[in-house]
Amino acid sequence: MTSPSVRITTVTKRFSGHVAVNRLSLEVFAGGIFGLLGPNGAGKSTTIRLIMGILEPDEGSISLFGLPDGSRKLSARIGYLPEERGLYKKMQVLDHLVFLGETKGISRHDARIRARAWLERLGIADWAQKKVEDLSKGMQQKVQFAGALLHEPELVILDEPFSGLDPVNAQVMKDIVVAIAAEGRTVLFSTHVMEQAERMCDHIAIIARGATVVSGAVAQVKADFGGRHVALGFTHDKERATAILADRTLVASIDDYGASAQLQLAEGADPQALLAALVHERVGLRHFELVEPSLQSIFIAKVGADAAVARAEVSA
Repeated sequence: MTSPSVRITTVTKRFSGHVAVNRLSLEVFAGGIFGLLGPNGAGKSTTIRLIMGILEPDEGSISLFGLPDGSRKLSARIGYLPEERGLYKKMQVLDHLVFLGETKGISRHDARIRARAWLERLGIADWAQKKVEDLSKGMQQKVQFAGALLHEPELVILDEPFSGLDPVNAQVMKDIVVAIAAEGRTVLFSTHVMEQAERMCDHIAIIARGATVVSGAVAQVKADFGGRHVALGFTHDKERATAILADRTLVASIDDYGASAQLQLAEGADPQALLAALVHERVGLRHFELVEPSLQSIFIAKVGADAAVARAEVSA
């Protein structure tokens, strides 16, 4: 069996007595998209900085491509988009990308060709001669994204890559991430937005307080979570459903979005009985569907209470 692209073994990292990463272990195998998921403050960015060699673990070990030497010696094989975006704002966009390409061992000539192609692909070719500071934050993010991919890395690590992007630009970058994974490269990205992971990831690890809560193939994680789940869409008269959705003989839990909801049926509850009760009360329904559990519902069930406690401790 081939070595994983990333192997983290019982890694711990502390800062002034605070345990940011707590005996964390995970493996990311070559190809596909791996989502590192967790609430704010869960340790996602610290974990990525440990992988990148920006930080050193206090305990445990990290290997990349089966090699224990650390990511700094493997820089040409890795593309990295940090959470804190960092560009030289006085440089012209094209020159900046050429510079980033040269730091990865690409000749200036080739870097210029690749940079122009990426600017075209990302829809910002007209800004090639502008200074970075003249671009919007979203456009700057696309420039740094191009810089992370310019040298065609085997492993692409993206820390909250879609944060702050409007839906159009997020879609452009999402399509590129999916495309490079389809080419056989490995993508590891962190997010606290479950909908992104739901649509994109083959494998995930959910962490909270620096420790793994659940990990594995997305389909297996959902299967292991178990239970029967129903997705509801309301047209009108949702208030008529209040008593029914609060009936714990029918509904174990509910994730309410207002005009829609996803709920877990109580043990032994018949979905047809739930539907009959809603129809009897003349609740307007757009759809009623038995579904697999969403990553959102799994995330809330696994780390919702823990995240609330962590936030309270930070604000105390």
